Amino acid sequence: MTGAARKPYPVCPVAELPAGQRRIVTIEGKSIGVFNVDGRYFALRNRCPHRGAPLCEGQVVDFVTATKPYTWETQRPGEVIRCPWHSWEFDLTTGRSLCFPDTIRTTSYPAGASSAVESEKIDTYMVTDLQGMVVVWL
Repeated sequence: MTGAARKPYPVCPVAELPAGQRRIVTIEGKSIGVFNVDGRYFALRNRCPHRGAPLCEGQVVDFVTATKPYTWETQRPGEVIRCPWHSWEFDLTTGRSLCFPDTIRTTSYPAGASSAVESEKIDTYMVTDLQGMVVVWL
């Protein structure tokens, strides 16, 4: 999308998407989930790359790490989406798969990016708070 003009698509008033909530919308024929993670907005394509499940209908969870067997800790609250069909997990902030981070991603639309990030595997777009409205830019 380098050099291309982006078009704003209002999603809802900011007050209608409080922290911890999501809204699934259709923009230019694409189903997109828009998430408020502690006041930061992220949007993902509502399609799991594994089997096409409605990814954005999945459970939002914390990032879990383990440094040794039988122990774990949670980090980054509310930044992971878990596919409702097969429990594959994706980072809401990047779209990157947590199961296969180097090979699989979902389409992601991160908030506040100064320009679209180009990749052969992932399309990214801005999500902003514009005059009190949550707006996705395509």
